[in-house]
Amino acid sequence: MTASLDLWPIGNCQVSALVDRMGRFSWGCVPRVDGDPVFCSLLDDAPRSGEGARGFWEIDLDGATTTTQRYVHNTPILITRHEDDAGNAIEVTDFCPRYVRHGRTYRPVAFARIVRPVAGSPRMRTRLRPARDWGGADVEQTQGSNHVRYLNDKMTLRLSTNAPVDWVREERLFRVERPIYFFLGPDESFAGELPATIEVMLERTADEWRHWVRGLATPLEWQEAVIRAAITLKLCQHEETGAIVAALTTSIPEHANSERNWDYRYCWIRDAYYTVQALNRLGALDVLEGYLEYLRNIVDSAKGGHIQPLYGVGGEATLEERFAPALNGYRGMGPVRVGNQAYEQIQHDAYGQIILCNAQAFFDKRLFRSATVEDFRALEAIGERAWAVYDKPDAGLWELRTRSHVHTYSAAMCWAACDRLGNAAFALGLEERRRFWCARAATMRERIESAAWREDRRHLSATFGGDDLDASLIQLLDLRFLAPDDPRFRGTLEAVEAGLRRGSNMLRYATEDDFGLPETAFNVCTFWLIEALHATGRDADARALFEEMVSRRTAAGLLSEDIDPTSGELWGNYPQTYSLVGLINCAGLLSKPWSSVR
Repeated sequence: MTASLDLWPIGNCQVSALVDRMGRFSWGCVPRVDGDPVFCSLLDDAPRSGEGARGFWEIDLDGATTTTQRYVHNTPILITRHEDDAGNAIEVTDFCPRYVRHGRTYRPVAFARIVRPVAGSPRMRTRLRPARDWGGADVEQTQGSNHVRYLNDKMTLRLSTNAPVDWVREERLFRVERPIYFFLGPDESFAGELPATIEVMLERTADEWRHWVRGLATPLEWQEAVIRAAITLKLCQHEETGAIVAALTTSIPEHANSERNWDYRYCWIRDAYYTVQALNRLGALDVLEGYLEYLRNIVDSAKGGHIQPLYGVGGEATLEERFAPALNGYRGMGPVRVGNQAYEQIQHDAYGQIILCNAQAFFDKRLFRSATVEDFRALEAIGERAWAVYDKPDAGLWELRTRSHVHTYSAAMCWAACDRLGNAAFALGLEERRRFWCARAATMRERIESAAWREDRRHLSATFGGDDLDASLIQLLDLRFLAPDDPRFRGTLEAVEAGLRRGSNMLRYATEDDFGLPETAFNVCTFWLIEALHATGRDADARALFEEMVSRRTAAGLLSEDIDPTSGELWGNYPQTYSLVGLINCAGLLSKPWSSVR
């Protein structure tokens, strides 16, 4: 079976797994999202279930001819139905437990699977073959009366089941005459009677997610798409620390054989900003509050005010990049990378994104913890850094590895840092500090407008003094640096659309980078274009383009990072927070109001 991004995430904000279109766990790391993948077959094109294949967990119906999948309403609980031509069928329910217990959230490093016979006399087989050392070796096993232990280097896992343990270990076919329960979790005795306890876990997990979704302020139209995107963004938060990862995977190529294979299982300050911005619009303040706690710790640890572009989900600063040679990559398109050297880069836009994330906390009375004067003082160090570097070269938001420029987007984000500090000072009644930061923002604005504007072409350039186009220039609208009726924005939008639009998709840029010319479009850039079309009065165009992007989603209702403009095939890491953010934002902008049906 050729690997694809037709994958269904399950998770509990501690661990997650990607389930492929045959119901197979093909990706999942322990003890957290950036750990060693016990399920890694997504990045290994060894024959399915063949000799030596490892890093997966599949449950098969003997002779299955049809497999269908769906989520339980408003949850990340997946049901996969397998049927054969003789009328036999089973349903497999997959989830990671997550609910409040004893006053705190219970989210173990655990995966639960329930197999139910639903028609005929089905026979099933389960193959559970965890991997270790990034797909380099099998996991040693030991057996008990009702469990199997998998002795991983980082974390020993225990499979508790009411199925015959020998049949599970021998991967034997057997008749399914009653529900079969599997709980792969910590190496400890399973507390309680297995079937009843897992059924309670399932019910409470479903209730928890439905309650969370019920609090979302969704638009009238495209509700299903928005809810699924919101649930998945929530899954991308490591709830223990508040960090938000850019995607659940590593090393899915940006296009075929591109070697643009990056590890996105870390917290980018930029990506997390866009995520909380989108979820704030839906009223999901729990994600914002968790992330602000994470950010406060990052700011406190910053030396000299310097902020890295990304950190580990535990706040780790060092994320050394290396190859995992035992895995040959998605469809054999390596390399597989672990870590991301971008942590060493200079990317000045992070200063703006930190303050933009925090700005709401100075105004929003719904938060459990409002921002304080002490928080403001800590953020002023970030503002000072933004002031110092806004017109200095950096790697830019696209993380160019061998060149640097003064990027207009980065400069505008630094301007936003100082501008929003002025707003925060106003909220706190600090008039002198408001004047101070507003004056700096005014100086920065004048410099940016002068250095980035191309009078001969009547548009802004992506770099100071340059003549290049970049989709990030559209973001000057969202930052409120330019207004939609400003002729400079109109000219810039016209130039960017003419230079970077490919049919229904937008490239990030159309110039060579470290790996040559880009071949795929960046999904969030298309959503940025949709926002700009709407803001400039081209509502029909915006709506048509948005409907097309909605149709590009996987069966699970999700998007990856990139798309082939010709074939429409998705590429890049998955599910990508950027892309889901764009979907949520555009749905909110374009939807008919609730008042139209009330």
